[in-house]
Amino acid sequence: MKKLISILLLFLYLVSTTELYQLLKIPELVEHYFEHKELNPDMTLTAFLKTHYDHPVKDGDYGKDQKLPFIIHSTPLSLVFTINPEFSFETEPYHFDALEFHKIPSKDEDLCYKGFLNSVWEPPRLSFS
Repeated sequence: MKKLISILLLFLYLVSTTELYQLLKIPELVEHYFEHKELNPDMTLTAFLKTHYDHPVKDGDYGKDQKLPFIIHSTPLSLVFTINPEFSFETEPYHFDALEFHKIPSKDEDLCYKGFLNSVWEPPRLSFS
């Protein structure tokens, strides 16, 4: 379900921000091609595309020609943010009060075992053999 929703949201985003929405007009292209095919049975698809995309002319079906994909390009969705020139950003200076420092002893000399610090790095006296 998450994958389907992700694909749908990606499709909606691409259709609204790129020229991908032009692909949604392909059914109109097919329908217009069949209209020309009825008028001229010898017309090929490449001839149809050349007359509408290579050298377009204003003829009787010019309104339908303008509805074909990639004929008219429009600006995709674009968002622009501007700031009003009257906008001002002011800050008030903030002064920090001096903090009082208290000396905290890191060890208590009275409770420290005198020989402990010297004996920590000594090798073991007993050997297990």
